[in-house]
Amino acid sequence: MSDVYTAQIQVRWGDSDRLGHVNNTRYVEYMQEARIQFLEAKLAPLGGRPGYLVVRKMTIEFLKPVTDRSGPLNVEIFTTHVGTSSFTVRHVIRDNAGVECAFGDALMVGFDTVSEKSRPLADSERAVLEASLVQMTTS
Repeated sequence: MSDVYTAQIQVRWGDSDRLGHVNNTRYVEYMQEARIQFLEAKLAPLGGRPGYLVVRKMTIEFLKPVTDRSGPLNVEIFTTHVGTSSFTVRHVIRDNAGVECAFGDALMVGFDTVSEKSRPLADSERAVLEASLVQMTTS
């Protein structure tokens, strides 16, 4: 069974426009905050290097507006693919009623700060990421 991580994120006063809708760029920030919590909670205790991972690509699908009253948000995090040096993280943003507002994927790459090139994932990283792996079905 996969290990889905859930991070709680507050909707901040400055996140929304005059109509009370959260700006679309904030969704990326919510996903990043949740992903950092996930990586620090899961990788750091096992000797993983959450700071040595970079985002290569990110996609988001907006399903329902997040408003000032939607928070706190729950962002579910799990992996959908684990490769040699990269992995894909799925983020699912739900409002305080549990309604899915958006989802997005981030293609993450292990990064060597000295060579500034990709690096293979460490065994400890791979173990955590594989424990969070959810097989996605296409329809």
